[in-house]
Amino acid sequence: MPDTVPNLAETVLEVVSPDGARRYVRVTQMPFLIGRGAETGNHLQLADRRISRNCAAIVTEAGKYYIEDRGQRRGLFVNGEKIESRELQDGDAVTFGLDDSYEIIYRSAANPSTDSLPHLLTRIEHITSSEPTGGGLRKLNLLLEATTLLHSQLPLDSVLGTMLDHAVSVTDADRGLLLEVDAAGTLKVRLARRAGGVRLPPESLTPSQTAIQLALRKQSAVITEDLAQADMDLQAAQSIVAQRLRAVVVIPLFAMSRANTDQSMINIKRGDFLGVIYLDSRRPAAFSKLDRQILDALAADAASILDNARLVERERERQRMEQEIGIARDIQQALLPKNFRDYPHLAVSGINFPCLAVGGDYFDVFPLGDNRTAFLLADVSGKGLGAALCTNLLQGALSGMTLGTDPARVFVHVNRFLCDHSEIGRYATMFFGILDDKGNLEYINAGHPSPFLIRRGVAEDVFNEGSYPVGLVPEAEYTAVSVKLEPGDTMVLFSDGVSEAMDPAEQLFGVQRLRDVLNGQGQTALEDLQQLVLQAVENFARGASQADDLTLLLVRYRAAAVTTDTDPAAIKGTAAAAAP
Repeated sequence: MPDTVPNLAETVLEVVSPDGARRYVRVTQMPFLIGRGAETGNHLQLADRRISRNCAAIVTEAGKYYIEDRGQRRGLFVNGEKIESRELQDGDAVTFGLDDSYEIIYRSAANPSTDSLPHLLTRIEHITSSEPTGGGLRKLNLLLEATTLLHSQLPLDSVLGTMLDHAVSVTDADRGLLLEVDAAGTLKVRLARRAGGVRLPPESLTPSQTAIQLALRKQSAVITEDLAQADMDLQAAQSIVAQRLRAVVVIPLFAMSRANTDQSMINIKRGDFLGVIYLDSRRPAAFSKLDRQILDALAADAASILDNARLVERERERQRMEQEIGIARDIQQALLPKNFRDYPHLAVSGINFPCLAVGGDYFDVFPLGDNRTAFLLADVSGKGLGAALCTNLLQGALSGMTLGTDPARVFVHVNRFLCDHSEIGRYATMFFGILDDKGNLEYINAGHPSPFLIRRGVAEDVFNEGSYPVGLVPEAEYTAVSVKLEPGDTMVLFSDGVSEAMDPAEQLFGVQRLRDVLNGQGQTALEDLQQLVLQAVENFARGASQADDLTLLLVRYRAAAVTTDTDPAAIKGTAAAAAP
C-alpha cells in the first residue's frame, strides 16, 4: 500500500476538542494514525492523557475507508457503537469512550452536496462562471481571513467585529449587528457596523424585531432580498417601514451540542441559542449560492467564537470555585485532629475520607480536665458544601464545652443552636462520649449507629440507648448513659459511609460484615485495626464509587483498673439501669 494516496486529498476529519473548538485535518497518508503524542508517528495528535498513544487508524481497502481500533484502552466508538473495525460513511462521529474528550467527524470527499467550511475552501479553484471570478475570489478571501481569526490571540470584540465587517461586505449591506443573549435571555446589541467598517453606537439602532422573531420561530436564517416581495408581516413591520428597508438578513447563532459516547454529532443539530447576526439595506439585494454559503460559514464561526468565549468564562468560574472549594477542604481537614496527643488512660486513632472535596462527617478528641477526655463522631445529613458548613456550625457549638459541663445540657444547647442556624433539613447524628481514667464512660447517642465494643476479642454493638439527631427536633431532650469499661476495651465509632458502602451490584457492606472484621482483633494495634476495616470496605466495593463520607474513630481504654462488669451483656444491664 503506498504511503500517499492522491484521491484522499479532499477527505477531511473535523476534530472537535473537549472545549468545543474545531479544526479540520486532511487525510493524506495511509494508514492515517491517530493517538496521543507524536512519538509513535501519529498524523493526528490528540492532547488527552486518557487516550492511548496507539489509538486508532484510518485505512483504505477496495476504494473504501475504514477506521480500526489500534489499542484505545476504553474502546473506540463510531456513532456511539463500540467497534473493532468499521467502514466510514460521511458524517460518522468517532469517539474514545470518554464523555468529555475529542470527537472526530469523518467528512467524505465523495459527498459533493456538503457545504461545510472545508469544502468551501477546497472549491476556491473551481468557482463557476456564474460567480464573477474576481468577486468570488474576493469573497472567499474574506472568508479565509475571518476563519484565521478563530486561532488568533486578538480580543474577542475585535475578532467578532472583523467577522461582522466581512458579513456586511459579502452582502453589500448598509449595516450589520451582532446581538447576544444576556443572562436574562434578552437579545442585546453587542456590536454594530456600517459598510466600510465604520462603528455604530449600539444604542442608536433599531433592528427589525419582526424579522428577528421570524428567524427564531423558524430556528433558521431569514434572507429577504426584496421586502416588497416578502410576506405581509415583514412588509408591514413598523421599523422596516420607518427605515425604508428593502433587504434583511437574520441568521440565528446556536452552540453546537457536544456529544458523548452515546450520542453522535450527526444526530444533534444545535445546542444553546447564543444570539443573531442581523444585516439590512435600503437597496434590494441579490445573493448568489456562494454568498449564502459564505454567510453560513461566517455565522458558524461567529457562533463558535461566542460559544468558546462562554466556555472560557465558565471554565474560569469553575477554576475559581475549585480554588475556593480547595480552600474549604484544607480548612476542614485542618480542623480534624491529626496527631493525637498521648492520653494516659486511652489510645486513639481516626480517619476521614469525604466522598466529595468537602464532607459532612466530623470527629474530635479533646481533654476536659480531671483526667476526663471527650470524643465524638458526627455525620451531617447530605454531602458536599452544605453538609460541610453544617459540620463547621456543629464543631463551633461543641467548642463551647468547658470543664465540668454536663454533656446533656451541652447537647440541648447544640440541638437548639443547629435548629436555629443550620440550613432547613440539615441535621446530624452523633455519638458523644466522656471517658475518665477509671474507665467510667458517659455517652449520648443522638440517632447514630451504635459503635462496636471489642472486649476479649468479641465485637458487640452495646451503645444503643439514644435520642433524636441534633438539629432535627428543637424541643428534644438528651440524657447521658453511664457504663464501665475494662482495660483493653476498644470502641469502634463509624459513620454510615462504612456500613452503607456498596459494591457494583449495589449490595451494602452492612453492620454484620463490619462485626466480622472486628471479631478477634482485641489486641490489634489501632492503626492496624483501622487499616483492616478500610481494606475490607475497599475489597467489598471492588472499585465502585464512594457514595458517602467515610469516617472511623477508634478509642481504647488502657488504664489498669478493677471492674465488676466483665462482658457486653453486663454493660447493657448497666446502661439500662443508668437510663431514666
